[in-house]
Amino acid sequence: MKNAVDIDVVIDERFVDPKVTITTKEKNNFVESIINAVETVSETEYPLIPAVNGEGTVFVSQRDIIRVFTHGRKVMIETDDGQYEVRKKLYVLEEELNSSRFIRISQSEIINIYKVKSFDINIAGTIGVEFENGRKSWASRSCVKTIKELLKA
Repeated sequence: MKNAVDIDVVIDERFVDPKVTITTKEKNNFVESIINAVETVSETEYPLIPAVNGEGTVFVSQRDIIRVFTHGRKVMIETDDGQYEVRKKLYVLEEELNSSRFIRISQSEIINIYKVKSFDINIAGTIGVEFENGRKSWASRSCVKTIKELLKA
């Protein structure tokens, strides 16, 4: 087998994140190298977030994060798999998160806009957020202008 890669790029507006499919006769070292290269680029662009659950430390992909919020004095990450504690301040984590994917909706919550099912802008000027997993949240008044600008884009 020659070490050549035939690459097709398909532009499809249904995909928010790039999807990589490798079609090959067999999985070998060359294919593993391609997989590692893609994962390395992905993790460089969107670094994994170290978090703690009952079983120890896990590394959470930013694509999997639904929201980041404070609960008491703890900073928590919510994913479809559960909630994890992050041992960083919310503002520090906000700097690490991909700004094209995450937006702060209150002093205590940052959301992944790609995990939002709908925004409910009511007559009082507040914004309700419903996530794909059914959970709901509210944006603080101080963040309403930023969210409305995002929705117009």
